[in-house]
Amino acid sequence: MPAESTPDAGIADEATATNPRRRAKGRRRKPRGKGRTALLVTAWAAGGILVLGGTGFGILYFKLNGNLKSVDINQALGAHRPTKVDNGSENILVLGSDTRAGGNRKLGGGADDGSARSDTAMIVHLYKGHKRAAVVSIPRDTLIDRPECTDTKGTVHPAASGVMFNSAYSTGGATCAVKTVESITAVRMDHYLEVDFSGFQKLIDDLGGVRVTTTKDIADKDSHLDLKAGTHTLDGRQALGLVRTRHGVGDGSDLGRIQLQQAFVKALVAQVKQIGILTSPTKLVELADTATKTVTTDSDLGSVKDLASFAGGLKNIGSSHMNMVTVPVRYDPADPNRVLLEKTKSQLVWDALKNDRPIPASATRGTASGQADGVVTSS
Repeated sequence: MPAESTPDAGIADEATATNPRRRAKGRRRKPRGKGRTALLVTAWAAGGILVLGGTGFGILYFKLNGNLKSVDINQALGAHRPTKVDNGSENILVLGSDTRAGGNRKLGGGADDGSARSDTAMIVHLYKGHKRAAVVSIPRDTLIDRPECTDTKGTVHPAASGVMFNSAYSTGGATCAVKTVESITAVRMDHYLEVDFSGFQKLIDDLGGVRVTTTKDIADKDSHLDLKAGTHTLDGRQALGLVRTRHGVGDGSDLGRIQLQQAFVKALVAQVKQIGILTSPTKLVELADTATKTVTTDSDLGSVKDLASFAGGLKNIGSSHMNMVTVPVRYDPADPNRVLLEKTKSQLVWDALKNDRPIPASATRGTASGQADGVVTSS
């Protein structure tokens, strides 16, 4: 489902926790469901595969342009947004979309109920000069206050308190997700990038797989993943399983899954920079075709020319220049399957992004984690 369409609201057990929370008892139960998450190929992958050189790509250019989907975030949200800070930095909200229809259903995405989720969210902050980046993951299970949103059909969805973060997308689509993030952070999102997880699988296959090392066995029947400790070249299905798994390692929480996702993104970025895909025109065309079919962007990046120009500016950002963190949270004492923002520490993160400064280590020290750090590393 493209970002400009609006998924149905009220997704059971995942998106609309509007009722009063009940006190949980005993040990933290493993979350229900099938770990429905799509990791996205971040802008660095796009940077490697969308920079087209030469003048002989006229037909290809129009083909790739036709592949792209975009949504006009600026038009939809109007003037009531955080002020853009003119300090040379940029912020991109990167989402993974998980429709249950078509190819995604075959990948274990659940029942084809006509709905879509955005179960993975990252704020990518590009520092001035685009040589370093900070990536802040927002757990889908975070309970937040969602602002009033108007979807692309003109339907107004009232504000809601104490709902899961990923309800923003399932309620009002991309524009509601952006508005919610800006409401939480008071930081302007300059761009929007969304990746569908069936396209993610194909893109990994087109890249020839991604090499990682696992320090522990990972087995999760829900995400169809079974990896022994050791070094692996993951194909698309295995990569998708890795970034969706939550029961196979750590404490079974979304926080552990985020740690796996962040490790995989670093491995992917490192590999894209190493394999020199621009030396093979055939490989470039194949990858660019898949990538442009996979992503949805804001309208400012809604052409191959604009997206390539933006992504080409990221070529100097390698995995060693990326600081990846999860927004500071704590487990909700009323329901340990949900998390709450640590507001004081979260503010340190938002202030750092707004002022183009490094995120202080104190912001995330002592906050909840998923106990999967170091389980996956780049090979």
